[in-house]
Amino acid sequence: MTTIHLHQMTTATPQQFLAGLTDFGPGREELFGNSADSYLEVHHEGPHDADVTEGSSGIWERLHYDWTDPHRVLMTTTDSNLWGGASGHTYTLTQLPTGMTDVEAVVVRDGKNLKGRLLAIVLGLFGTRVLGKQFKKSVEAIEARNDGASGKNKQTREQ
Repeated sequence: MTTIHLHQMTTATPQQFLAGLTDFGPGREELFGNSADSYLEVHHEGPHDADVTEGSSGIWERLHYDWTDPHRVLMTTTDSNLWGGASGHTYTLTQLPTGMTDVEAVVVRDGKNLKGRLLAIVLGLFGTRVLGKQFKKSVEAIEARNDGASGKNKQTREQ
């Protein structure tokens, strides 16, 4: 089992980030590169939870999303072609006094077959770097969706 910790600051509010994270409509892949629209299937969507299949590049998982706490989104893997056991994602959104939001993502990958176990090992070695780049792009896409991600906001975030 592999656990990857990702962290990013954003100008988006926790509510804006939550709205992006739980938008299961067309164009999701523009926010989350590992969630191709062709894989996206919403099985159920309620006011504080959803059951969604998503993926890309031959890897898919069915996730139960729970955002009853709007500052913590739990995404539990319920089925996948690679992941099982304790697999899933947890996003924690913390509004800071500066107006920035601290976004922490924890990704757990528990391979359920040989391919999954091998990929979990690779993610253990390179996952923070590879998934970190995608995570940063997702944060920036959510910012752009909410405020145009002006150069001013980008400079503020990097300081």
